Amino acid sequence: MRPFSALPAALVSALLLAVPGAALAQDMLIRGGPIHTGVVTAPSAEVVLVRDGRIVFVGAEAGLPDHAGVPVIDLEGAVLFPGFTDGHAHLDGIGAREMELNLEGSASVDEAMVRLEAWAVAHPEGPILGRGWIETRWPEARFLTAADLDAAAPGRLVFLWRADGHAVVVSSAVLAAAGIDASTVAPSGGEILKGPDGQPTGLLVDAAMDLLGGVWRQLGENPVSPREVYRAGFAVYARYGWTGIHFMSAPWRDIPLLEAMAEAGEAPIRVYTSVTPDGAEALFASGPRSVADGRVITRAVKMYADGALGSRGAALFEPYSDRPDTTGLMQMTAAEAVPVYEAALRSGIQIATHAIGDRGNASVADWYAEALAAVPASERPNGEDVRWRIEHAQILRPGDYRWFVDLPIIASMQPSHAIGDLHFAPARLGDARLDGAYAWHSLVDLGVIVVGGSDAPVERGDPAIEFYAAVARRDLEGFQGPDWRPDEAVDRMTALHMFTLWPAYASFREDELGTIEEGKRADFTAFDLDLMTAPEAELPNARAVLTIVDGEVVYRAGADTSRP
Repeated sequence: MRPFSALPAALVSALLLAVPGAALAQDMLIRGGPIHTGVVTAPSAEVVLVRDGRIVFVGAEAGLPDHAGVPVIDLEGAVLFPGFTDGHAHLDGIGAREMELNLEGSASVDEAMVRLEAWAVAHPEGPILGRGWIETRWPEARFLTAADLDAAAPGRLVFLWRADGHAVVVSSAVLAAAGIDASTVAPSGGEILKGPDGQPTGLLVDAAMDLLGGVWRQLGENPVSPREVYRAGFAVYARYGWTGIHFMSAPWRDIPLLEAMAEAGEAPIRVYTSVTPDGAEALFASGPRSVADGRVITRAVKMYADGALGSRGAALFEPYSDRPDTTGLMQMTAAEAVPVYEAALRSGIQIATHAIGDRGNASVADWYAEALAAVPASERPNGEDVRWRIEHAQILRPGDYRWFVDLPIIASMQPSHAIGDLHFAPARLGDARLDGAYAWHSLVDLGVIVVGGSDAPVERGDPAIEFYAAVARRDLEGFQGPDWRPDEAVDRMTALHMFTLWPAYASFREDELGTIEEGKRADFTAFDLDLMTAPEAELPNARAVLTIVDGEVVYRAGADTSRP
């Protein structure tokens, strides 16, 4: 986790109020609105009865067993679903977004720099941290530079991460503090963008961001505690309607904190963590970890194969169509990856590997196959049931779909990436490579488990937007473009499974979570709009009105259901 700027006290108060105290009892009867169970053979119900945090009845009012004294939750026309789980997001980044300069939605370089200037005036001391900018639709059609930052915040240490998190632009003061100049060579897997004069522009891509490590050490301790960051992230996600999050790249040092927060009742939603590689050895030694009746589970390691498409770090077999001098950046080799994968198999730890480009995905599939062949099922605590994942699986060669079926591999994908990337991916890839891009429908048709996530704070992290993206495959203005492979959109039951049942499977909990069925845990999300029947264009406007985890109300909408 990188350092964070101070969080205003008023914002802390507002965020904490967003997660009210839990219900006094874990018994409840829910009625008064449509109920979508997620069960294909019994997709709807009239009532749900919960006792001790478990579902004991789902069905028609006429069959309801004795429920004397059980508190009633009247949906008042809202629509109940199994609890939505974000299958790929960054809880620390979600919390940090509430504390840092947020450049999401900036329409131009000028607008982004106006925001920076205003932030610098309001926060006259310390480094300035921000994220969320993306240049692909800006009229200037270029990355931010150190010169931009210097003009808006003269002399300040400024770090502004691109929306994808795979590139950062820094001010001249930061470049100087890090000792980055025209002679600096980028580390393997990274790029230092330089201008015609040979001087760095201020943009560092992927592994080149590691050159800033010395600057972080100079800055010293972060004034905002990690606990505050996670509290903010939990508050936002409970309010959005998520009952769980698969926390990718969780810092190993924060796992004890998250576990302590869960034990203290400070983790209102479920957390399934995939730790950073520096925690792999310790996790292999301990084996899977679980606290607070499974509220925080740690049993996976997140690896990185390549970079991101927007910053041209995704590793491709052929050069980028809009920059023929590069095929992207691999972040590791087989010699580095396969021994880690083999150790994971022997310790019962799941592997989740980031891969976006077609070369990145094919490499990971090859490495998975090599490790699986080297460690027979008899030497694995989980036997054949390893459930390894590729995070993003964004650009594939159609011929490589077979890996997801044969090994098999879970495809952990983020629908909102497709509705943002549609504005620049055709230029990056050319038409032919779009056949395997964001191929949710093709993979599902082959029987592949496709887990839906948001990658927040790269994206907003709104379940309604993610659901919309999966079924509409259009941007929020309804634009799709003639070459955007509309057949890769999915039907609504599939989209529901992408955010409920399939994340449960990917975390080894499909017997407890993911559908509204008797015996399962009482995790529910209620929206003010029926996602299964509403017109597509209305789906992004849906708002969560109720979030329930283990039969406890962790969020109930009041008069104000606005989003941050």
